[in-house]
Formats: sequence, structure tokens, C-alpha cells
Amino acid sequence: MSLYDKKYLSLVDDILENGYYDNNRTGMPTYKLPHQIMQFNLQKEFPILTTKFVAFKTAVKEMLWIYKDQSNDVTKLQAQNVHIWDEWVDDNNTIGRGYGYQIKKFNQIDKLIETLKTNPQDRRMLMTMWNIEDLPHMTLQPCCFMTMWDVTDGNLNCMLIQRSGDVPLGIPFNTSQYAVLVHLIAQVTGLKPGLFTHVINNAHIYENQIEGMKLQLTRANDEYIAPKLWINPEITNFYDFTPEDIKLEDYKYHPSIKMEVSV
Repeated sequence: MSLYDKKYLSLVDDILENGYYDNNRTGMPTYKLPHQIMQFNLQKEFPILTTKFVAFKTAVKEMLWIYKDQSNDVTKLQAQNVHIWDEWVDDNNTIGRGYGYQIKKFNQIDKLIETLKTNPQDRRMLMTMWNIEDLPHMTLQPCCFMTMWDVTDGNLNCMLIQRSGDVPLGIPFNTSQYAVLVHLIAQVTGLKPGLFTHVINNAHIYENQIEGMKLQLTRANDEYIAPKLWINPEITNFYDFTPEDIKLEDYKYHPSIKMEVSV
């Protein structure tokens, strides 16, 4: 049984049973719960759904676009057949000063990796994309906007802070891509991946996604075993990783469930 499926479907069931009805900027109402937390030991299992397909390669490509390429240029994703940002592209084919722009602006990956290598007990290791000065210049303000890092007994632990989480579509995608990020940074710093904690300030399901979520809940007793994550062991420089260096082995899953994205 996949631990991620168990925790995720418990969250879905809780929102459907106890969520608060909420109107929002998209015009499509949601049912929401505040301050939801899921935690995983990355040494025991890679957190990805098996009760429906998650586009793992797409998630990895976006993560590398943000943290390795440190880019806001949507054409770089489109060249890899990734179109998740097409709805938010500006006239310059960018997302403004969001996401990778902020990682590059403050050299955040290099600073994190250097600190992990030279002062792993530092309690100020974090990366943030929530730059108040630049928020008006972003086509979409970041949903996953901060990671905080800790080293304990040689294990690299990471807490992801997400201001807003579309539970059916965004959360599974974000969990898997940031779990990969922990593995990558652990490998290049000589650490072991440890705890990954996903904190969601506003976890919500849109009204037009409810039937899809009910279908997924019917698969709760029919999960597959979680797949294994493979990362090219030869790579020691974070900037050398490519999507081909990151794979899931034995990823078995139920079919996709089509649901709408609200923008």
C-alpha cells in the first residue's frame, strides 16, 4: 500500500466531508481546509499517487526549470512539450518575475548547497520566491513559495510551504517534484534524503472536481505499491542533472481522471 495514497485520500475525504464552502478569485467555488500537513520519510517511500496517474516527467521538467535553469521563460518548457504555464504567459513569453527568476536573482540554490556543505547545522537555510517588491510583476504569484532545510544525523530534511493547493491537480504534482528536489540536493551534498513535510495553507477542491475526487476515492482499497526513484549516481553537480537522469522504476497506477484547472 502506498503511504502517499493513504494520506492524500484521507485529506480528500476530510475536505469533502468537512471542508468550508469558499468563493474565490477564479469564479469557481471551492471546499477548503486550512493548514493541512503531510509528512513523509523519503528513505522509506517515494511520495507519488498510484490511485491515478501523475505526470512525473512533466513535474521534474518544471522543477528543473525553476531551480536548475532558474528561468521564467515559458518557451523553454514548451520546447520540452510542457504547457502547464501557457495560461499565464505574458507578451514576452515569460511569467514575469516569478519562480525561477527569484531563485536566480538571489543565487539561492548555490547558497543553499554551499551552506549544506560547509555549515549543515545552520538554522537559516531556506529558499523563498515570495519577494514582496516583485509580486506585482508576476503573472501568477508562487503557490509553492518557500522551502526550509535542516540536517539531522546526516539526513537532509525539507519543509515545503504552499500558500494555496489545488488538491486534485496541484498537490500530487508538487509533492513529487519537491521530493525529487530533496533527493537531488542530498546527492550533491553527500547527505541522505530524510523527512519531507508538505504544509498547505489553503487546501481546496473546486466544485467541478468533486465527482473526479469521488471516483478516485473508490480506488482507496486498490492502490499499488509505491515506485522506486532512480537518480543517476554519477552526477555530483546540481547543474548537470537532466530529466533523463531522474526516473521512476515500477510505477504502476490507475488511469488518469480528467479534471479542470481553474485560472
